[in-house]
Amino acid sequence: MEGQNRMQRVRLDKVVINVGTGNDDAKQANAKRLLELITGMKPVDEHSKKRIPAFKISPGTKIGARVTVRKGTKELAKRLLDAVDSKVKKSSISENTASFGIGEYIDISGVKYDPKIGMLGMNVNLSFSRPGGRVAIRKSKPGRVARNQSIVSKDEVGDYLKRELNVEIV
Repeated sequence: MEGQNRMQRVRLDKVVINVGTGNDDAKQANAKRLLELITGMKPVDEHSKKRIPAFKISPGTKIGARVTVRKGTKELAKRLLDAVDSKVKKSSISENTASFGIGEYIDISGVKYDPKIGMLGMNVNLSFSRPGGRVAIRKSKPGRVARNQSIVSKDEVGDYLKRELNVEIV
């Protein structure tokens, strides 16, 4: 990375883990317990925005849980990527993000099966950024950030995954 401008470096900004539960309250509580077990942070409920009569879902119904991790993201991302054998599909990489699913939480290293929780899968979204993005979102004297500074291309996301997290893109 020598010779590259520091402000052009790509970094892992946050990791968002989401567990969909439908409108089952017991599953909802188990999903929140699981996310707290994996991340050590308190998860929040996801609410539906649409009415889906076939699934008996109305707007405002709890349908999942999620947690956003902003500190210690690299270590958490490595643990979660190990659960999928450090392989990510090329189609799941887009500008600023990479996403993948974990079928069963017992695949994550350091997490044991809990019969109270049962078997749950989850979606993981890795969000990438560059230094300097705060300039556009701060309250005091917000400024503009050029598009090439705020957007991390698919190729750069793929390079970061290969270089920093030892991920194979299939």
